[in-house]
Amino acid sequence: MTDAEWAAVRPLLPVPAWLQGRGGRPEGYCHRQLLDAIRYLVAGGISWRALPADFPGWGRVYAFFRRWREHGLIAEFHDRLRGKVREREGREAEPTAGIIDAQSVRAAAAVPAVSRGYDGGRKVPGRKRHIVTDTLVVAVTAANIGDRDAAAGLLRRLRRLHRDITLVWADGGYTGGLVDRCRDKLALTLEIVKRTDDMEGFVVLPRRWVAERTFAWLMNSRPLARDYETLPATSEAMIRWSMATRMSRRLARPRAAGRH
Repeated sequence: MTDAEWAAVRPLLPVPAWLQGRGGRPEGYCHRQLLDAIRYLVAGGISWRALPADFPGWGRVYAFFRRWREHGLIAEFHDRLRGKVREREGREAEPTAGIIDAQSVRAAAAVPAVSRGYDGGRKVPGRKRHIVTDTLVVAVTAANIGDRDAAAGLLRRLRRLHRDITLVWADGGYTGGLVDRCRDKLALTLEIVKRTDDMEGFVVLPRRWVAERTFAWLMNSRPLARDYETLPATSEAMIRWSMATRMSRRLARPRAAGRH
């Protein structure tokens, strides 16, 4: 991280328990060193044991990563960054609408058979990522899990965590009873954005392009070009770390002239 980026990120970090008198012991390394090590790994796609020697020991870095994953701290950090980025762009910190979509990716040989499958529609063996942008909620499942099946649980989480959201856009794969369930049980409008019959070739569809852009951003992180993780929860954490890196760089970027 640059100094400007660290200055933007530091106030948004979760406060360690020992600083609040809740037990535990101080970290052996500065959080900036640990964050840099994780960001290096997420960007480059190396294994934990291959971290360069100028970072803290790989075991310390992995213990930090695992603790943040298990205690929801990476989700907390990610959400704080998202709120700051939205405010910087002149929007409310909490969104009132989202876009849901899914992406199937191949899984490495180390991924257990119980958490992988075959997506017959996209012809991809592996896992599937389900997101509601602005990366509000994330779920990683086996690739054979249908979009609508995964969306039911994902949208329940979305409604519980983000009460201001009342509208979600989706593609034609989410049609059917899910629309009615969202309206009747979640007080959520699921609006389907479809291609029309006269469209030929690649066409940018309203709203849906935002989710596709997010998936394209994720593919810039080499570990996310394929799923290498044993636990789906680790894959979800990798997605959040990738987006946290992108957002922290955006916060450190000088404001454009004329913008407030």
